This record gives sequence, C-alpha cells and structure tokens, in this order.
Amino acid sequence: MYRHRSGEETPARSARLSRRVAIVTGISVAIFSVVFLRLWYLQVLSGDEYRELANDNRVREVRVPAPRGDILDRDGKVLVTNRTQLGLQVVPDDLPKAGADRKEILRGLSAVAGMTPQRIESEIEEVRKISPTSPVILKRGLGAGKVFFLRENQNRFPGVTVERVFTRDYRQGTIGAHLFGNVGEVTAEQLKLPRYSSLEQGDTVGQSGIEYEYDRFLRGKPGSSRTTVDALGRPKGELRGEPARAGDSVRLTIDADLQAAGEAALGSFGLPGAFVAMNADNGEVLALGSSPTFDPAIFTRSITESQYKALVSRKNDAPLANRAIQGAYPTGSIFKVITATAALDGGLITPEEIVNDPGVFQAPGDTRKFKNAGDAVFGPINMNDALKVSSDVYFYKLGFEADVPKGRGGVIQDWASKLGLGEPTGIDLPAETEGLVPTPAWRNRLFRQKLTDRRWTAGDNINLSVGQGDLQANPLQMAIAYAAIGNGGTIVRPHLAQGVESVTGEPLQDIEPAPKRQVAVPEAARQTIMTGIRRAAMEEGGTSYPVFGNFKIPVAGKTGTAERGVTESGLSIPDQAWYVALAPADDPEIVVAVTIERGGFGADSAAPVTARILEQYFEQPITPAVATGQAATE
Repeated sequence: MYRHRSGEETPARSARLSRRVAIVTGISVAIFSVVFLRLWYLQVLSGDEYRELANDNRVREVRVPAPRGDILDRDGKVLVTNRTQLGLQVVPDDLPKAGADRKEILRGLSAVAGMTPQRIESEIEEVRKISPTSPVILKRGLGAGKVFFLRENQNRFPGVTVERVFTRDYRQGTIGAHLFGNVGEVTAEQLKLPRYSSLEQGDTVGQSGIEYEYDRFLRGKPGSSRTTVDALGRPKGELRGEPARAGDSVRLTIDADLQAAGEAALGSFGLPGAFVAMNADNGEVLALGSSPTFDPAIFTRSITESQYKALVSRKNDAPLANRAIQGAYPTGSIFKVITATAALDGGLITPEEIVNDPGVFQAPGDTRKFKNAGDAVFGPINMNDALKVSSDVYFYKLGFEADVPKGRGGVIQDWASKLGLGEPTGIDLPAETEGLVPTPAWRNRLFRQKLTDRRWTAGDNINLSVGQGDLQANPLQMAIAYAAIGNGGTIVRPHLAQGVESVTGEPLQDIEPAPKRQVAVPEAARQTIMTGIRRAAMEEGGTSYPVFGNFKIPVAGKTGTAERGVTESGLSIPDQAWYVALAPADDPEIVVAVTIERGGFGADSAAPVTARILEQYFEQPITPAVATGQAATE
C-alpha cells in the first residue's frame, strides 16, 4: 500500500493553515488599527481637552471671600468691621467615596469640628445639592492647637484645609444691635433671586438690618486662589489667582454717642421699650434703640435652637424685636396733637373756643362715663390749655363730634393717615410694621366676619381721640407725625444711611431720600399746637414741666400714658409710658419719641429718658424743675 512520507503536507492542510494565518494577521491588523486610531484620537484630536482635565486634576481653585465693608457712624467712627478667623474647610470632591476610608476621615474631623460625622455628612450634602464643586466651611474660629494638628496630620485628611475667613466685629458691643443686623451664608432660596445672581453657595450676605439693606455695597466681590495639589488633594504650591475686592463702607446718620446715651437711659428702667431721635427736617435717624437688647456677636457663630428661642421668647420680652419700628401700641395722650390738628382743620373747634372740663364726659344717650386721668378737673380751657394740662375730657368731646359711624373714618382718621400712621415709614430697615388706624369700616368688617363681638360705636372714636382703643403705632411713626407738625407739613422718609464710601474713604454715593409727601397743616393750627405742647414742657403746671422746666433749650413735648388692658389670666397690665419732644420749640431741629412698656405715667419714665437724649444732643444739662403749684397728673 502506498504511504505518505513523513514531513509532507497535503494540499488541503496547507490551504487551511494559510487561511488561519491570514485570519490571525487580519485580526492583528484590525486590533492594531483600532488602538492606533484611538491613540491618535486621544493624543491628536482630544489632546487639548484631556490636557486641561489633567491640569484641573492637579490644580485646585478655591473661591476667596471678600472682606465686607465697614459700617460707620455719621462722624466716621467704626461701628462694625471685620476680624480674621481660621475656618475648617472641606473640598467634597477630594474626600474618598463612601466606604471605610471616608468614615475614618469623618470620625477624625468630628473631634476637630465639634460635630458628629452624620452632621458633617449632612452639611456636605446640603452644599453639594446647590453647588457640587463648592468647598464647605464646617467651623469658624479654629484654635491654634487644632490648626497644628491638621497640618501635622494632613495625610489623614485629604481635601481638608484651614482657610482664612472674615467675621463681623461689633466695636460698640451691644450698642446699635437692632440696627446692624447679621450676616450668613447665602441660602438656596436666595440664590434664585436676581440680587444674588452673581453669588455661589458659601458666599456671605447680609441677612437682616443694615447688613441686608445695603448688602450690595458691603459684600464686595469674591476672588479666587489656585493651588497645585497631589493625587490626594494635598496642596503642593501656589499659582496666581484673582484677588478679592473688599466691600465699600456705609456711613450712617447715627451719632454713636447719642445712640449710647439713649440706650443707657432706656435700659436704666429695666423694662421693654424703644426710642427714636431724628432730624425733624430731613428724616436722618440720629439714634434708634430697643430694650431689651442683645449681643449681635451671637450670630457670628452657630446659634443653637435654645439660644434663638431665648431671643424671641415673650418670657424674656423678646430681645430680638426692634420695638422702635415693630411695636404695635396704643399711644395715649401723645395722639392728642393729631386730634387737635384734625379738629382745627375740620372746623370742629377754633383755637380760642372755651370748653368746660368738669372731669368727666358722657356722650348723649350713652351710659358710659369717660374721665380725666387721676380724676382731674380743669374747668374752662381752650385748646392750648388742654394740651398743656392734657385734658382728656376736652379731646373726648372732639372725638365724639368727629365720629362718622358708617364711613371709612372721620377727620381724625384722615389726619392720622396723612401724618404717617397706619402705613410703613419707608425706613431702610426690613420688617417694620405698619400699625393700625381703626375706622368704622374696619371694625364693622371684622364684625361681619365674626372676628369681633360688636360693631363700631362712638366710644371707639372717643377712645381714638386720646390714643386708646384699637390704635396701633410705634415710636418712629409718632416721631414722623410730630416732625410734620414741627416742620410745617413735610412727611419725612426716615433713613439710617448717609452715604457709601470706598475702603480709602472716597465718597461714592450720597443717600438722601426725598420726603414721602407734603401735607397742608394750617399754620394757625400748627402754632396753636406748638404753643400748647411748649407750655406742657416749659410752663409750670404743664405735664412735663418738672422734667424740662429748667432746660436752657425750649422744648415742645407731650406726655402719654396708655392703658394696655388685661392679661389672658385677667390681671391688669401696667400702663405704657410715652413722651415725644421737639426742640428747640421755636424752630425744631430734633424730634425724640420714647415709649416704655409697663412704665406708668409718661412724665415719670419716658420723659426722663427723652431728657437724657436731649442733654447729649445739645450738650446742655437738664436739672429738674420744682413746681410751686399742682402739676398735671399725666
């Protein structure tokens, strides 16, 4: 049989081998081509893009906060500035992903930041929802020991750095706390607003007070720093960045010494209250305070829930409330100048017309009797007599005659509104209240809605005529009303800011808001009222003569003692004291309004506080006057 010799291949086997070699070669060429094309794509077509990504991976850019501008008083004294602190900052992208390493780092940070790992994780997640690349500041005011610890153990804390941060510094302590407000990180809701469109999560903005109203000037412009880092996010070197631009300074109309004097005088009574001192012609607020006060520095660090509750608790008389612009009080007899203006302008009475004051007023068909304070009897008096001694009966009669039971209100309501009550004043502070001027339409509407137990009666207008009943006003509103009487009818727009300056003191912008409106106060009425309240302060027998009778600067002032009703448990609330003064009486420069809750007679508490403010303003002492006759009771 024929046998195939060793080493020889059949044609079929040789063909199969050739095909396999060709296939392998083809596959190799294809793979090589793919790899080649991919490398060419990465290195040639996409080289610049990946080079930038590589640089980004080794260069860390951090937003640098701008120092906020200073807040100055009218003479340039620094009231609020900055101090530098060290802040514990985390770059979330440099932390390990979820796992044992991340937990270990957060446990270490917990001891440094004084926060639980869960709280740290929560803080990081909150920021990442809004701005995934923004660093997170966990703690401000890091002590030197913790700073050294972090630097010595940097390998244990990738993405964790210590950065310089700015904190507000209140040079006058608690003085002016209700004016300045506080700053804080911009919130997610605020970032949606046009005024914060240029900001990012982590930036600081004004949240209340002057800090909020003039934030656009104070906050400056953030910069950036660029640092090279290794694979673990550890800094290796500094690159050139963009410096931050410091905020501009805001100069206030406030006189720091007058502010301090007013707060000291008000605080000496240990009762809730407020005061305003204002230029009677242009609305510049020279001082404005509220008691009790608080330390504004409490907002420069994390505030606990219990601390915040203490600031707003009624048990503590709500220190955070700014009673000068947020109070809602009956005003007592200081309202009488408004009733007098309305009665004279409305033709209800003439300045010299005599009204007999027997000590009690009873409206026709009404069984109720309205008496003078202290059961005083003043007999025959005209208008400026009535203002001097603060006759309630005189004004009860005017209130009854001015009543319009079915209308929106009579002349008293009209003039109260003209003089600025029942509306926001427009002061450059947030959250002021507008108060209330009660009218028949208002009360009758409440009655229809079953929100009150009765309709409007003449008694409501009688009470309104002496600042009682449902009237709600605050010291700033009353200061504006008196200023209009003093200046001849200009309803000023109160303001705290005088201008904006650069960090070098260069004036950038003046702030001089125009008056809200002009009202036609009849000159005869104005003279009658000014004479009456001047006599009340400077003439023996006037309600505040014992306080101001010896003052070298003539004062036109009016006391007020407002009843506050009863508590929920039925106990009577002590009367609220008021005083408003214009000085000098013949050409007023300044108006001062003071109220003290539970302060009793206005002459006993509110008037002495006013005296301390005027002493400071005029740099003249005020010594008590000794009356030889019987003084009025209020």
